[in-house]
Amino acid sequence: MNVHSMHSPSSVPSVPSVPSAPARTATRRSVLRGLGVATAAGTAAACLPAATAHAAPAGRRTRGAPGTYTLTLVHLGRDGAPTTDYRTLLTALSGPDAGSARELKKSPSTVTVQAPAGRYLLDSTLYTRPVGEGNWGNDWLVQPRLDLDRDMTLVLDARVARPVDIRPPVADARFEQTGAFAEVTYEGVTGFVNVMSTSLDLRMAHLGPAAERGAVRTWVDSYWSRPGGVCALGYAIRGERALTGLVRHPVPDDLATLVVRSGVPASGGGTALVDFTPSAGPSPALSLPVPSGGTGTFLLTPERGTWDLVYGSPSEPETRANNYFVLGQSFTPGSTTVHTFDTPVLGPALDSSHGARPVAQRTGDSLDLAVPLLADGEGHAPSLPPFTASTVTLRRNGALVATRRGEKPGHASFTVPEGRAAYRLTASATRSRGSVTAAWTFTSAATATATDLPLSAVRFGPDLALDGTAPAHTTSRVAVTVEGAARRSGVRSLTVSVSTDRGATWTQAAVTGGRITVTTPGPGEAVSLRAELTDAHGNTLTQTHIDAYVTRSATGAR
Repeated sequence: MNVHSMHSPSSVPSVPSVPSAPARTATRRSVLRGLGVATAAGTAAACLPAATAHAAPAGRRTRGAPGTYTLTLVHLGRDGAPTTDYRTLLTALSGPDAGSARELKKSPSTVTVQAPAGRYLLDSTLYTRPVGEGNWGNDWLVQPRLDLDRDMTLVLDARVARPVDIRPPVADARFEQTGAFAEVTYEGVTGFVNVMSTSLDLRMAHLGPAAERGAVRTWVDSYWSRPGGVCALGYAIRGERALTGLVRHPVPDDLATLVVRSGVPASGGGTALVDFTPSAGPSPALSLPVPSGGTGTFLLTPERGTWDLVYGSPSEPETRANNYFVLGQSFTPGSTTVHTFDTPVLGPALDSSHGARPVAQRTGDSLDLAVPLLADGEGHAPSLPPFTASTVTLRRNGALVATRRGEKPGHASFTVPEGRAAYRLTASATRSRGSVTAAWTFTSAATATATDLPLSAVRFGPDLALDGTAPAHTTSRVAVTVEGAARRSGVRSLTVSVSTDRGATWTQAAVTGGRITVTTPGPGEAVSLRAELTDAHGNTLTQTHIDAYVTRSATGAR
C-alpha cells in the first residue's frame, strides 16, 4: 500500500502503521493506520511522480497533449501574499489516472499542471511560519469536486479557512495532535486526503461546488494526554461538502469513559501499551502505557462511531507482544465501561454473538480449530499466549486420528473420513503454573460448506485482585457462565467441582443462580476447577483448570 501522509512542519514527523505483532516499548506513541488512495475494491493505488510544476508567465497560455488541460494553482498565505510554504495534492477520481495522485510542495507560489480531463479531488495545506517560539499555522483547503474540462485557474487562499477548535472538558489535559481527513467517492473510486498537526493552530475550509449526495466523508480526531489517560475526541460527518472549520467543546455528559485495568501476567510485571482508535479510521491515536496492576482511562466521543481497543501485554524489549483485541465497541454518552486484561481464570472462550469469528468448523473432510484455549478472565482471546506445552488430540469412533503438539493452544487441523462418526477432541495447554484441558465429544459427517462444530465452554468468574489472587481462607461466590453450542441449544446437565490439592480430589459445588460457592485454601495455595456439561443434543464437554487461581494472605493488597 502506498502511504500518502500529508504533514505540516509542526506535524508528527513519522507516523507508522500498526504491525501485526510489534515489538513494544513502554512509552507513549502515536499510531496512524491505513493511509492511501483506494479503489472501491479497497486496493491502494500508486502515487504518480510529482507533477511538473513551473511558474506561469503572465499572458502566456500553456497547452498539453490532446485530451489534457492546464490547471493553474495560485497559493496565498494568511496575509494574502503569495506563498511557497504549502503542500498540494491532486487526486484523480476518473479518467486514465483514476486512483492516483500528484503532489506539489515548495514550488513557486503559482504553478501549472497538465492533467487529463476528468473529476479530481484537490487538497492543499498552507503553512504559516511561527513568530518566535510560537506554533506553525496550518490551513487545510479541500475541494472534493474539481471537474477539469477546460483550462482553469484556482486560487488557494488560506484566508478562507476557519478554526478547528476541539477541546476536552478537563483542566489537566494537554494537547498532543489532531488529524483531519476527507474521503471522496466518485464512480467507484475513492480518494483520501488528510492533514495532521501537533499545533492547535489548525484551520480548514471547503472549496468549490458540492459533490454528489453522501459522496464526501470528513472526520476530525483530536487527542489530548492527561495523567494516566487520554482524551480521544472525534467527529465524523458525511455529506456533499468538506468542512469549513469545526468547533466542539463537549461537556462531561457528552463523553463516555473507558477504564482499562492491567493484570499481572504469568511472565511478571511490566508496562502494557493500549491503543484505542475509532474503527473507521485512520486516526492519529495515542498509545497509553499502563503499568501492571494499574489502570488507564480514556475519555471519548461516542458519536464518532465504534472504537477498537488493542491491549499489548507487558513484554521484553524487541520481542513479539501478546495482544488482545476488542473491536467495534459502541459507547453511550455518560457511560463507563471497564475492561480487565491478563487476569485468571484462563480458559476456552467461545463468542456466541452475531457475526463472531468461527473457531471450530468442518468443511468437507477437514476439521479446523482455532479455539482460544487461554483466553483471560474476561474472555479476551490472546494473540500469543504464553505456554510451556500444548497438545490437540482427535479420536474418531475411539480410534486415534492424530495428535498435534507445540502449536498455539487450541489450534489444529485434521483430515478425516467423510462418513458420520463419533469424535472426541481434547485440547490442553500447560503454563508456568497450572494447566487447562478441554475435552469435547460430538458427532460429525462431511459437509458441503463450512459448518460450526458443536463445542461449548464454561467460564469461571471469581473476584480477584489484579495480580490474579483471592484472599486465603475466605468463602466467596464464583460466577459460572456457559458459552458456545450449549448456550444456543440449551444445557441438559452441568456439574462443577472444586479442588484445593491440584486435582487429587474433587468436591462437587452446586450451581445456584449462575454461581458456585468456593472456600479458598491457605496463602500461596491454589483453587482448581472442573466443569462437566452436556448440551440439549447430547454433545459433551469436560473442562479442567488445574491451579485456576492462587491465594494471598488476608493482608495482601488488591
